[in-house]
Amino acid sequence: MEDPDLLAFGAAGVNGRAMPAIPEMSAVWGAWGDAVTLIFQAQQPADEAFTNAAEQVRNAIAGVVVEEEEETEEAAEPTPEPTAEPEATEEAATPVDTGFDVNLTIWADDTRAPVIEALGAQFSEEYGVGIIVQQVGFGDIRENFTVAAPAGEGPDIIIGAHDWLGELATSGLLAEMDLGDLAEDFSPAAVDAFRYDGVLYGLPYAVENVAFFYNKDLIETPPTTWTEVQELAAELEAEGVVQYGYVLQPADAFHFMPIQTAFGGYVFGTNENGYDPTDVGLDSEGSIAAAQWLEGMIADGHLSADLDWDAVHALFETGEAAMMITGPWAVARFKEAGVNYGIANLPGETQDSAPFLGVQGFMVSAFSADPLLAQAFLTEFVATEEAMTQIFASGDRPPAHLGVLAGLTDPDLLAFGEAGANGQAMPAIPEMSAVWGAWGDAITLIFQAQQPADEAFTNAAEQVRNAINE
Repeated sequence: MEDPDLLAFGAAGVNGRAMPAIPEMSAVWGAWGDAVTLIFQAQQPADEAFTNAAEQVRNAIAGVVVEEEEETEEAAEPTPEPTAEPEATEEAATPVDTGFDVNLTIWADDTRAPVIEALGAQFSEEYGVGIIVQQVGFGDIRENFTVAAPAGEGPDIIIGAHDWLGELATSGLLAEMDLGDLAEDFSPAAVDAFRYDGVLYGLPYAVENVAFFYNKDLIETPPTTWTEVQELAAELEAEGVVQYGYVLQPADAFHFMPIQTAFGGYVFGTNENGYDPTDVGLDSEGSIAAAQWLEGMIADGHLSADLDWDAVHALFETGEAAMMITGPWAVARFKEAGVNYGIANLPGETQDSAPFLGVQGFMVSAFSADPLLAQAFLTEFVATEEAMTQIFASGDRPPAHLGVLAGLTDPDLLAFGEAGANGQAMPAIPEMSAVWGAWGDAITLIFQAQQPADEAFTNAAEQVRNAINE
């Protein structure tokens, strides 16, 4: 055999191992892949992600669900394509005697469970209905629900992220919800996030988005356009004030979205039912203009392909970077580092910036024995300003309830609310799964100067269309 490519592959595989053919391997792929994704998206430290993955695999092989020994006090960091994932799960199928003939079961993570139990006690007292709150790790709720619900072993209500709808609604696992006039008490964008194909499937309680951070010791007035960001970055770097005027990590489409929309770009167009998967906008004029802005920043040395998520945050913490986009999950570390930060609206360009919104809320199972009762619990108790205030206090994320939002005094949360005023709910349609990889790869190719910006984004759009049409 003289083919150099085949010879090279043979040499590369000398130390290879046969892919495990044992049945237990089926428990590995999902947990392993999820861990890698969490690291890519900076949602968990590497050691924590892989440790949790290993524990998930062991539990799956053993056929048990591990009871959490100690309740976590703080909510985990949210995710762009998502959101926060506490580590452990508690028993989710153990029969509980509430003393009531009729019961509703709710799956909630360790952050939400205590407040839902308190609300449930009030509901039980007034309606004579038992509320069973079973604590399940946020990252496990969706997967466990898809298995348990059709088997008649799932909960009546789950608490989760709006971007689960693409899977759950199309699989017929969720009951339609009717908020009636209550919808007016919530952010319209948050309510719309829980619509799929024009149908409402959830009651929102929290909204999350990124904002523009700047170092107030270095910048008196934050820039209002991305052209100004580029000019200010060049000025600060030329004066030797910082190493980087502005920082952005490669492959991160979630944090590039505010730039892309500012130039008039988009991911999917919309129609009367929401996002339209037949209208892919990665190669739209605005999207390519944003990609070319990125290309210019890299060519001028203002951005580096060598900086990952943690590195850009560390540069901002140490005063070596003056501006960046990040979310509420970074506030604690910035405060701990003593950074004199400011949070501003995301810069525009040809139009206002529109970051992705991640929305969390309550969804009713289509397999609930009494979906109307489940909805009554949500509309009569959970949808009130009093209950939403308690839920907000448990997680300290910007509330979806307008009354609670109006009462906020925390300047950081208020700033995030303003920055997300034009936000777009992250697409929950199944076709979005075809977007993240192609979009992120296009950004990486530009960072690494492997493709011109217009070519990279045009190719990415074509990849998405091909994947959707397969």
